[in-house]
Amino acid sequence: MSVNDLQEIGDRLLVIFDGRCGFCNGAVRWFLRRDRRDRLRFVASDSPAMAGLLARHRIDGAATPDGPGSLLIARAVGTAHEEILNRSTAALAMLAELPGGWPAIAAVLGIIPPPLRDAVYELVARNRYRLRGRLKACPTPTAAEREHFL
Repeated sequence: MSVNDLQEIGDRLLVIFDGRCGFCNGAVRWFLRRDRRDRLRFVASDSPAMAGLLARHRIDGAATPDGPGSLLIARAVGTAHEEILNRSTAALAMLAELPGGWPAIAAVLGIIPPPLRDAVYELVARNRYRLRGRLKACPTPTAAEREHFL
């Protein structure tokens, strides 16, 4: 996928993640293995393809709570209904797209008040480099994974 292919995302969720974070990359690989309905697309937050999208939503590409330090989900990309979800709400939106029991788990976790969910999310986000390290560069997806990345 290229910058011009944002419209081809369709009704899929665009997952914007910290590409240099080992923990984040592990989570992306976890979701890739489970996304059997092809509902997710992934892009590193520092990708040039994201500059316009992040600017439209006034999100700084630097490590801020709404930047690479937070998982972001873009829905309805390129439409009048485009929206950005972040933190625990973004993670729950991803779970809800997976097959099997994951949508039910997302619904149950969604009952937890967002400030409490986000506090747990922020604890993990603050320690993500300690958990799995910081990568020198975003890993290159395998041939099988490439179609899922922007």
